[in-house]
Amino acid sequence: MTVPTSAATSAYQATSQLIDSIAQGGNQSPSGSVAEAGNSFKELLGQAVGSVSEAGSNVEAQTMAAVQGKGDMIDVVTAVAETEVALQSMVSMRDRVISSYEEIMRMPI
Repeated sequence: MTVPTSAATSAYQATSQLIDSIAQGGNQSPSGSVAEAGNSFKELLGQAVGSVSEAGSNVEAQTMAAVQGKGDMIDVVTAVAETEVALQSMVSMRDRVISSYEEIMRMPI
């Protein structure tokens, strides 16, 4: 499996920004309230889902353009590969959340 360079670059940049945000206490609100910190996670999750949805829409647009003879097959293949990377990232994130939940449920109270 080959990963397009642009998809890998954007994934590395997103990860770098997330690490920088966490290192600077980006998930903690200045007041320290849990509700505001929860909104940050909600926004992060919403952005992740939105980016996967946007990638899917891009594939549809590129595919329709190619079917109508207006697009290039390289653009279609690139869009499909980027969507595949985004979807795999989302599935990986889901698996980690489920694993964390199961680990928390195994903790003795």
